[in-house]
Amino acid sequence: MNFPNEDLIRYSIESSHDQSPLLDKIEMETFQKLINPEMISGSLQGRVLSLLSSLVQPNQIIEVGTFTGFSTICLAEGLTDNGCIHTIDINEELVEMQESNFQRSSYYKKIKSYLGDARKIIPKISGTIDLAFIDADKSNYQVYFDLLLVKMRQGGLIISDNTLWSGKVLDQNYDKDIDTQIIKQYNQYLKNHNKVQTVLLPFRDGLTLSYVL
Repeated sequence: MNFPNEDLIRYSIESSHDQSPLLDKIEMETFQKLINPEMISGSLQGRVLSLLSSLVQPNQIIEVGTFTGFSTICLAEGLTDNGCIHTIDINEELVEMQESNFQRSSYYKKIKSYLGDARKIIPKISGTIDLAFIDADKSNYQVYFDLLLVKMRQGGLIISDNTLWSGKVLDQNYDKDIDTQIIKQYNQYLKNHNKVQTVLLPFRDGLTLSYVL
């Protein structure tokens, strides 16, 4: 869901720092090869993720939901020299495409990919996490958040995507829709959580930033 019109989005992209040619290719190939390309973060959100990562200067990042690796590379742009991003996805069919995209990236050696259930993988990743990005199955958002929070450093940042759920959070026609209910409960959970300071940005499909206190 895009709240500004397409012309404003295009102007915003044109007025922002350009993404790399590799990200251009990944974005194009995602739309050419996959049936659900809208799941990609896209160039404007990608620049936001890159900027947030650069501000945090993370040594370790966990990403839940790799998709084609576009957001992984955007987040990797802010890593420290010895930093690492751990990216987790459960879709085996995307592994070949992800690996191909990562190998073409200058951040290849900083990316560790995991195939499987993030609920089991997150606890096995050692060390303190500085930045996390949740963009996977909505039914487990709160589970992922809780697993990540115990690993986060004070002053770290957890980013949650799709928290406006195509505007369904405001549509009474979807009040009984399970995924919509889950997202609304998750948003309230973050608002009331005493260990983070949260703001939900009406950007793209909703991007929530939770600063770890």
